[in-house]
This record gives sequence, C-alpha cells and structure tokens, in this order.
Amino acid sequence: MKLDLETLQKIAHLSRLEISEKDNDQMLRDMSNMLTFVEKLNEVNTDGVAPLTTMSHEINVLRDDVAKVNLTHAEVLSNAPKKDEDYFRVPKVLE
Repeated sequence: MKLDLETLQKIAHLSRLEISEKDNDQMLRDMSNMLTFVEKLNEVNTDGVAPLTTMSHEINVLRDDVAKVNLTHAEVLSNAPKKDEDYFRVPKVLE
C-alpha cells in the first residue's frame, strides 16, 4: 500500500508526532513497507483457526482475596514525615 503526504501528516497529527520536512520521504517509505507487510497477512488461510486472546496456555493460580488488617491506622501514620490527625500531609500539586 502506498501512502501520500497528506495521509502521513494526518497520521502524525493524530499520533502527536512532529515529522520534519526532510524526514517525510523516508517516513513515507517506511510506513508503506509496514503496511505492505501487514497486507500479506490477508493471504494467510485462517480457516478453522480459533482466535487467540493470549499466546500462552498458562493459567493464573490466584489465592482467595481475604480482607484482614495488617497495620493499624496509627502504625501507618507513625513513619510519615508530615501528618495530621488522620491523614498524610503532602505538598500542594495543583493550584
């Protein structure tokens, strides 16, 4: 598939990329080569092949989620450099 300059600029804009004028030709060639490669996948016969959601047949073994208290409220606040009665104090981030 061949791309034109207008499509390249639209893709760059949507991707928030800045492509300089001198790199346009190389980028057009590279992207055209990538699209040509992906188009070749349409030639592959996939009849009878189930779609995959993962490349691994491993199954996660997860433990049951059990709620328990590991630290008390006072223990958690004890090591804080700045704190109020019940909360951590942090520097203001937003105006």
